[in-house]
Amino acid sequence: MTGLNYPEEGGTRRTPLPPGYHHLHEELPIGHGPAVLAAAGEAITTFRMHRAAGTRIRSDAPRAAPGVGVEVSLGVGPFRLRAPCTVVWTVAEEDRIGFGYGARKGHPECGEEAFVAELRHDGSVWFTVTAFSRPAKAVTRLAGPLVPVFQRQYVRHLGRTLRRLANS
Repeated sequence: MTGLNYPEEGGTRRTPLPPGYHHLHEELPIGHGPAVLAAAGEAITTFRMHRAAGTRIRSDAPRAAPGVGVEVSLGVGPFRLRAPCTVVWTVAEEDRIGFGYGARKGHPECGEEAFVAELRHDGSVWFTVTAFSRPAKAVTRLAGPLVPVFQRQYVRHLGRTLRRLANS
């Protein structure tokens, strides 16, 4: 897909993740049963989870689909960090719903991130975030080892937000 700032498009769908990047894989329980999966999948694929977590999202479409442009931003005023992405894959199966998006030119990182809700055999529903990334701008290079710490905290915040949305 043109415009991505890394060559391993769709890499969050496969294992192992591409070498040469920081890898992130977090799994968080969010509830039980098909209704929770459906609600979680809806919140993920409509970007509601991100918005409810306090992230500003601008997208070319109301729902994640391959090719949809998304700009994720955090912060305020001159301290707002903008991250342009493109949805590179989606999944909408009986037991898995979600998408992965990739960083475009101008994103502070190179790489991809995926957000998936999954109904497991025991009826539990889990939220999984898988990512590979490396710095693409001076600000993320300077932040160095703090970037993965921030990413994990943000993912856990997304998980708490999704748990609330999926169970209300």
